[in-house]
Amino acid sequence: MKLEIDVQNNKSCDVLVVGGGVAGVAAAVAAARHGAKVILTEKQCMLGGLATAGMIIVYLPLCDGCGNQIMAGLAEELLHLSIEHGCGVGNSVYPTAWFENGPLEEKIKHRFQVDFNAALFAISAEKLLLSLGVEIMYDTKAVATRVENGKITHVYVNNKEDFSAICPQQVVDASGDADICAFSGAKTEEFNENRLGMWHYYMGPEGKAKLGISSVPLHVALQEGRREYRGIPNQDTCELLFDIHDETIKFMQKQRMETGDNHIQPLAIQTMAPLRMTRRLSGVYTLDEKEVYKDFPDSIGKVSDWRYAGPVFSVPYRCLYGADVKNLYAAGRCISVTTDMWDITRVIPDCAVTGQAAGTAAALCAKEGKQNDNLDVLHLQNLLREDGVNL
Repeated sequence: MKLEIDVQNNKSCDVLVVGGGVAGVAAAVAAARHGAKVILTEKQCMLGGLATAGMIIVYLPLCDGCGNQIMAGLAEELLHLSIEHGCGVGNSVYPTAWFENGPLEEKIKHRFQVDFNAALFAISAEKLLLSLGVEIMYDTKAVATRVENGKITHVYVNNKEDFSAICPQQVVDASGDADICAFSGAKTEEFNENRLGMWHYYMGPEGKAKLGISSVPLHVALQEGRREYRGIPNQDTCELLFDIHDETIKFMQKQRMETGDNHIQPLAIQTMAPLRMTRRLSGVYTLDEKEVYKDFPDSIGKVSDWRYAGPVFSVPYRCLYGADVKNLYAAGRCISVTTDMWDITRVIPDCAVTGQAAGTAAALCAKEGKQNDNLDVLHLQNLLREDGVNL
């Protein structure tokens, strides 16, 4: 997308992170800790993305379901940050065995995951970024880029101050929708298998706040002929939100009817569309679910499968960048994976792993004047190991 506009008072930075979900938070933290001047833009007015504004308040497992912790580094740090003021209203068992190095059978029985309070997690993440000197630009949407000689020179953003430009050395696309990748001419792929999923808090019986979830599994949705939501056309996003709002009313009415309590009502609803996957980078390498247990020489971290016990995947560095734009990284839902693999890598701890890697790599490239395709991967891996990442 091209935008010709006379922009005054451009901002500049070493690393620009677009998107303040968990992947963006991890990228910004990692880049700042490695000495980069970081700006983070976020279209919402809070950090956390779907984890907070989307109210998907389960920090899925850091372990493989067999008693082995797989993800560490910022993935673990952010899990602790999410509950620093206490756990949220949810259904999971607090993983005492993991926090207190309990017996293996308990670690297998209760995976290393927690429920958190969305508002508190968002505020804690904000305080962490501010303490590291990250400039956070809320209510700010990236709308276009300028690319010269295969590098992004400007990212145009829009907020209350009208249009402005940010001139970064390196960019991390943590938008969730690969917006910067698409704007910059990088090759991308789109998905259309999003289904209705609704998370909200409601006032339950006896005046207690409860978590309400209404999610339609893919196989059920197909059987029932339910529609798909692509998410890239704005109308798709609007219709998903309309359907979620209708589902919220139906959920409340059902609860009132079943309990006989007419005081049951919604307390808080999602403020962003819960789209699982919309668009992602088509990178130098595309990871597939069939590559379970495969080692890669350029691994930037391992992730487990939150759905099943056992599977573990290494994520190649080459999944974080494409062949077209030399100062652009993808993180979180935007990385280069197949349709089968995205259901694993789109979730909170995996996003933290790829966000940490992308932020660290971007900071290194900015410091050393490198491009994403000629960065010393061994140096990157050594830094990630020092920062607690399991490669």
